[in-house]
Amino acid sequence: MASSRQDYIAPWWTYWLHNFPHLNFNFQTVDNTFKPEDTSYQQSLIFLACVSAVGLGLSLLVLSAYLTCLCCCRREEDEEVKRPDTCCVTWAAVITGLVICSAVGVGFYGNSETNDGVYQLTYSIYNANHTLSGIGSLVGNSLGSMQVGLKEHLERLDEIFSPRGDYTQNLRFMQQMADNIIQQLTAMPDTRRVQVDLAAIADRTSFIEYYRWLTYLLLLILDLVICLIACLGLAKQSRWLLTVIMVCGVLTLIMSWASLGAGTATAVGTSDFCVSPDKFIANETKDSLSADIVHYYLYCSQSLPNPFQQSLTIFQRSLTTMQIQVQGLLQFSVTVFPTAEKDLLGIQRILNSSEFNLHQLTALLDCRSLHKDYLEALLGVCYDGVEGLLYLCLFSLLAACAFCALLCAIPRAWTLIAIRERDYDDIDEEDPFNPSRRITPYNPGRSQVHSFCSYSSSMGSQTSLHPPLQATSSTPEYMNQSMLFERNPRYENVPLIGSGSPPPSYSPSMRTTYLSMTDAQIRHFGTDFQI
Repeated sequence: MASSRQDYIAPWWTYWLHNFPHLNFNFQTVDNTFKPEDTSYQQSLIFLACVSAVGLGLSLLVLSAYLTCLCCCRREEDEEVKRPDTCCVTWAAVITGLVICSAVGVGFYGNSETNDGVYQLTYSIYNANHTLSGIGSLVGNSLGSMQVGLKEHLERLDEIFSPRGDYTQNLRFMQQMADNIIQQLTAMPDTRRVQVDLAAIADRTSFIEYYRWLTYLLLLILDLVICLIACLGLAKQSRWLLTVIMVCGVLTLIMSWASLGAGTATAVGTSDFCVSPDKFIANETKDSLSADIVHYYLYCSQSLPNPFQQSLTIFQRSLTTMQIQVQGLLQFSVTVFPTAEKDLLGIQRILNSSEFNLHQLTALLDCRSLHKDYLEALLGVCYDGVEGLLYLCLFSLLAACAFCALLCAIPRAWTLIAIRERDYDDIDEEDPFNPSRRITPYNPGRSQVHSFCSYSSSMGSQTSLHPPLQATSSTPEYMNQSMLFERNPRYENVPLIGSGSPPPSYSPSMRTTYLSMTDAQIRHFGTDFQI
């Protein structure tokens, strides 16, 4: 039926989603016609949502296998490697961050598009509900005027005009016209049930959409925050940040797969409706509206006759006839029966009000108003709404893949932190080049040892020293070491080695330099350093 519509053509993505396999819990094929009240059709949508649960299980299985292999097959790092290669972790963090940021951007666009489509749907439903409410109000007011107000005036006039048979005959004729109007208004379809259904649909849709939009917004913000924390944690290699990322990453992975399943099921169900919306609406309204009325509003073609045209014509002719009768009675009977003028003017006011209601009712019953709301609702749901759901599904898929990669990179970063701490702990505390050894606080027990700085300050600048004449074997070699630390008092009394032997890494020339001392230096220090 949708193919014959010239004003609405379902987009291609709705046909693509509509052709998804619909299977119930028994793995039997189900008709893909939109039937939300059918149990088998509901099972087919739930089955599509459960496919994402399979993807979640596979993701967790892959992560578990990867972590198991990483723990069982970890290679022992070379002890001499002080700076492990972090290129793999860095690139994984960069690529994962870019993918998550791209996914969040896609998600924001899809969330906005879906919200716009649902807003257009609810706005159109409220407009249609307002139109139907106006139709029901006009019909009810006209019926009340004819059944109550006009009847009271005619009864009083019948008593007044009782001596004149021709006047009472005119009153009976007016009563017949009023009965015709009442009959035509009563034959109008009762819009109260449709009005209540539309209001309930709009309210429920608005309620669900608000929480859907809020849930996706929080999920997008959470993904973005986790991405920033992940980049910070991998950059600083902080254990507690990596722990937070691990926990939040698993939680977000589960939420991403769950949102993918819910979005897929919703998109497929909405596409089933968008492919043939006329058929579904005709089936839903067959108990309250006739088929020709529904067909008239769904298609609104100029070639289609207005199903209310005959009733409106009879209404108009009856009002015109009654107006003529009232005008004649006002012209000829008031001079004879002055008390009848008030009731005749009252009938005239009722007829004028009914004629005004007739014009409004004719405009509201025209198909163009409701058909316009119907088309706007279809365009909002089937174009913006379904398109936004597809972008949200893409966001969920990208986020799930990115967080899987992120969770795989975190154990490697943890291993690098462990290697760095192990290498730091492996440094010998007696190693003279250990940074912790160099910052050893000053020991007052060695205060009696003369420093080379005190000697240099008494002898002048260090450049005034004469080159050593010959090496002595009994003088410790740490005397000249204070020159390497730029006269820092923290290092001047810290011996590098003992018993006159320099570090084994020193060359012979350096050994000669460290073991050399001038006679002037020996005279200055005396025998304080003699062993």
